[in-house]
Amino acid sequence: MLFDLDGTITDPAPGIIGSVIHALETLGAKPPAFEALHWTIGPPLRASFRRLLGGEERVEQALDIYRSRYRDGAMFEATLYAGISEAIAALNSQGYSLVLATSKPHVFARPILSHFSLDHHFAAIHGAELDGRHDDKGELIGHILATERIDPSRALMIGDRAYDVKGAARHGIATIGALWGHGGQAELREAGAVALCRQPEHLCEVIAAQFPFANPSSKMPTSEGGFRR
Repeated sequence: MLFDLDGTITDPAPGIIGSVIHALETLGAKPPAFEALHWTIGPPLRASFRRLLGGEERVEQALDIYRSRYRDGAMFEATLYAGISEAIAALNSQGYSLVLATSKPHVFARPILSHFSLDHHFAAIHGAELDGRHDDKGELIGHILATERIDPSRALMIGDRAYDVKGAARHGIATIGALWGHGGQAELREAGAVALCRQPEHLCEVIAAQFPFANPSSKMPTSEGGFRR
């Protein structure tokens, strides 16, 4: 089972958006308001800075500034979504093999999971490289499938953005859309999420009901939990 990190396990808005604003201001660019930058949570940062700076010229500078602040503590300016740690622990105890699949560099992803005492639930932690390799979600998932020898027909993605859904679909993997994250229902539906889950506390039910290969004896989720497209 592949899990996204930002917007699925943690709400990283203060750390990510604060670091984006810091990078732009350091470069002399006027940043948009904090609330107007939620779209930067999920996509590869290079693409976000390219859009914010109007081109490629200062993207690497912006990344260096961003990462300096992020590494110095902003990576921990995040909160766990209510119920997600319990859902992850439950899935792990049920025998699922959990793998982190994040476009965030793995050098940040690993300490974040450790900070929230979740790393021991994951069989593997995968993320992008600092040089940009694997920051495309589809490319990252392909790398994970090959490295971990995962059969895509037995895999499932949990994520909150279209990038998660489309990246998984490139390998024939279905996605449960996390409506508690930053993507929203319209984005996830349009991207092709096979099922949507409203809250982390319902995730186990939705997985069991929508994907019988996982647990064929499970009951259907409540109306508050999840639903098919």
